[in-house]
Amino acid sequence: MADSLFTRIIRGEISCYKIYEDELTFAFLDINPKTPGHTLIVSKKQVDEFQDLPHEDYIALMQAVKKIALRQKEVLGAKRIGLQVIGVDVPHAHVHVFPFSSAEEYRQPPKAAPDEELAALAKKLAF
Repeated sequence: MADSLFTRIIRGEISCYKIYEDELTFAFLDINPKTPGHTLIVSKKQVDEFQDLPHEDYIALMQAVKKIALRQKEVLGAKRIGLQVIGVDVPHAHVHVFPFSSAEEYRQPPKAAPDEELAALAKKLAF
């Protein structure tokens, strides 16, 4: 399997707005967020579907998801945190985590965010 876009981001070949990294996971802001703070949490092990991750990597991914969600709630004052595992755009297991306050906001389509906004959010959310 060729390296995914996310593998290239993890290696530093493509820039991102990183907010968290540990031995098994990597988290960065989505450049086309549903809401400000929308983060992608990615397994460092490249597999297409999350259920194909080895148990240890799956647990690490979910622990990172919870850590990011709590951070979004704390720093951004989010009313709720949404999760989505879509798995069709990039063949690399990942979870979308984003703050929202209403059903309409949860369902809104993503849109490009300015670099200045992403950089400021990354500073606020970074661990």
